Amino acid sequence: MLREINFDGIVGPSHNYAGLSPGNLAATANAGAVAHPRAAALQGVAKMRANLALGLVQGVLLPHPRPDHAWLKALHTDYAAAAPFLRARALSASAMWAANAATVSPAADSADGRCHLTVANLVTMPHRSHEWPATLAQLRLAFAHPAFAVHAPIPAPFGDEGAANHMRLAARHDAPGVEVFVYGAAGGRFPARQHLEASRAVARAHRLDPARTLFVEQAEAAIAAGAFHNDVVAVANERVLLAHEQAFADRAGLRSALHALLPEVELVEVPAAEATLEDAIGSYLFNAQLVTPPDGATTLVVPEETRANPRIWGWVQRHLAGNGPIRRVEVVDVRESMANGGGPACLRLRVVCDPATVDPRFLVDAARLDRIAAVIERHWPDRIAPESIGDPALVARIEAARHALLSALDLDELG
Repeated sequence: MLREINFDGIVGPSHNYAGLSPGNLAATANAGAVAHPRAAALQGVAKMRANLALGLVQGVLLPHPRPDHAWLKALHTDYAAAAPFLRARALSASAMWAANAATVSPAADSADGRCHLTVANLVTMPHRSHEWPATLAQLRLAFAHPAFAVHAPIPAPFGDEGAANHMRLAARHDAPGVEVFVYGAAGGRFPARQHLEASRAVARAHRLDPARTLFVEQAEAAIAAGAFHNDVVAVANERVLLAHEQAFADRAGLRSALHALLPEVELVEVPAAEATLEDAIGSYLFNAQLVTPPDGATTLVVPEETRANPRIWGWVQRHLAGNGPIRRVEVVDVRESMANGGGPACLRLRVVCDPATVDPRFLVDAARLDRIAAVIERHWPDRIAPESIGDPALVARIEAARHALLSALDLDELG
């Protein structure tokens, strides 16, 4: 039986605020603040518990080895000798944002009837560009079943940021769908991270039907306002697309194409007159999980910051009262991730498949989340201040914490 599984990235023990991501306004605004890795990881676990309570299938992806000694070695240095800016990039916990792990196409969309995953290269940002080897190793372990095809990244210089710039619409998760790849044009205020040629290459790798594959340009105004990924201004689930009015360069063209390919599509557009791009990006309304629980009521899982914005929350309440396609809104606290620029959608990778084909060590229930939480409570640092990043004792604790989690989940081969 095919189900959508949300694989959440467990927030790693090196979570800190180094401000490494130009264009990500929250990350740059909080650069230099004290981070709380233990609280961050437990907030992520609480979000996964909320997903289970909705009746969703839940999986996890594990923190990467940090510091990344292999990356530093390739740069002919080590953590002790590296310049501070290299240390920060080697220590980044950004792999927690699993929406950037890969692009996923379900079996119903591919010519060979397999679920395809292409690992993102993340070449635009140095601190993320060295994530892909560890991501590829995890995905090839989790999805080793013949039902899957896991592809290595698209080569540089074509930037690919994974599912954060990809949407899929379908009558049901297990039905053939329309895949929408959102790319950015270069030359704006902030770097456009998703290249058109990378998106086209992923579509070819996944053996998608060209007639049901759309390549859509992200609006330059959205990128300039801080929408560093499409999922900061748009989110899709089954037949519903929720987007800001200014998310796409050619919104009318996208609307027309979707109606032609999927007549039952329901487009929910938040007007700029009711909520500016700045409201949308600051509240992370669109960087939410739009999901279909077993009861069929399309549900939007938003961060506390959405409820804190009166204009955005007002629009949400009007939509619910108007009997729109989104029938329920759940609020979660992921403020530590939000302060680094990642909301509920950033923390998860969606995979439509038969759960029985997934390595069970990557799937969780309440008891397995209890085990994860216990490791976090015991081993994750309580706080990381900017001046402590070079502390050998902190590095040792971070490495020991990750190994404790791998052992607890019987995944020592990822060590």
